[in-house]
Amino acid sequence: MARGGATDELAAYVDAGVPPNLTNDKGDTLLILAAYHGHAGTVAALLARGADPDVVNDRGQTALAAAVFKQSTETVGHLLAAGAEPDAGGPTARQTAAFFDLPAMTALLERAGS
Repeated sequence: MARGGATDELAAYVDAGVPPNLTNDKGDTLLILAAYHGHAGTVAALLARGADPDVVNDRGQTALAAAVFKQSTETVGHLLAAGAEPDAGGPTARQTAAFFDLPAMTALLERAGS
């Protein structure tokens, strides 16, 4: 549901008690999966239900770094508004933007004031 952007269905499961920071066998949270697949609405719904934007998966990645890599401006905006740390994980969101030469993402992260 997180990968596919089934926002309403996933939100109903979380509302019914599924942990918002549930992970798969690779440590990917629902939020990381939704961010990586560019589902800004799903990201917003998970954040509203208490998903932690700075959880790191088994490879050191965060939802913010995933959203930066995918160049999803709206998703990055939701994560930053929820307090996601651009320097969390490794590679961090800032490092991801620099490595892949993503100036628009770098600018978003800089505007966040972090």
